[in-house]
Amino acid sequence: MVLALAAVAVAGCGRGEPRLVGPPDAVGPSSGPSAEASSTSVPEASPAPSAGEACDGFPANNIWRADVSKLPVHKSSSAYVASIGSGATMHPDFGSGTWEGSPIGIPVTVVKPDQAKVKVTFQYGRESDPGPYPIPANVAIEGGSDRHIILHDPLGCKVYELFAAQKGGDGTWRAGSGAVFDLRSHKLRPAGWTSADAAGLSIFAGLSRYTEKEINHALRITAPRTQNSYLWPARHAASSSSDAALPPMGLRLRLKAGVDTSKMPPQARKIADAMKKHGVILADNGSPWFLSGAPDSRWSNDALRALKTLRGSDFEAVDTSGLMVDKDSGALGLTS
Repeated sequence: MVLALAAVAVAGCGRGEPRLVGPPDAVGPSSGPSAEASSTSVPEASPAPSAGEACDGFPANNIWRADVSKLPVHKSSSAYVASIGSGATMHPDFGSGTWEGSPIGIPVTVVKPDQAKVKVTFQYGRESDPGPYPIPANVAIEGGSDRHIILHDPLGCKVYELFAAQKGGDGTWRAGSGAVFDLRSHKLRPAGWTSADAAGLSIFAGLSRYTEKEINHALRITAPRTQNSYLWPARHAASSSSDAALPPMGLRLRLKAGVDTSKMPPQARKIADAMKKHGVILADNGSPWFLSGAPDSRWSNDALRALKTLRGSDFEAVDTSGLMVDKDSGALGLTS
């Protein structure tokens, strides 16, 4: 895919490391080519283990899977949406092809339970899971400064996630932070802990992936500025601001029921309708309404651009507090 060069915007990742993002008229990811990440290193399709064995996400009664279409509007919804950008358009931060030499989106590398694991040294070791991590030789790495690695073990029901991953000349791995998620469990990270994401959540859980027959979970988004607080199920804040008008990490928003998605191409409509039912979760600092997904050659970038017709004013924040039973668990308290 050929994309016209344009000025790029700098968006923080919540940890002080700058992130470059693609131009607003292109479907592109955080820019910056990665030597390890290329179109040839991204799996075109995940292996398909039997339905009884595979874990493709958190349990059906997890907060990520919640139907939020009927939940009450959050009392600060108007302020939060205005802060993110009422007039800003949604930007699908994933697609097919490459952007400045890297896959468009956050790639997911599927691994087997017997994949050899390696030690990773962390900058934020106190809040990182020590591992080891099952990093294969052909692992796909997100382009740009974020350099996320997402390792999905569907048979082992685990996801291993790294932020700012780098392989040294001596073959050793280091990263800013890392987290391991058991997809059979509702357990959240310790309060105050980050993950490979600023909100302390799983990145994999919020990605739009082409291989999903339906999107039955919330999707991950970013916002330019956040406040120094977080809402369940998030575990970590990435701001020094106490401005109550700024959205907290973990904020759940949904596409308003009255927004017409009927004329969207199927790929875009599936995503938009999922945002009506399951919503989006604010998980990182970045450009307004940037929507995360995994790269795949079968995405139609033209179809995904239909999501850019959605504006911030088409969304509303919702109050999920009634779904919580245990602040340290992602399990739902009500049938949804």
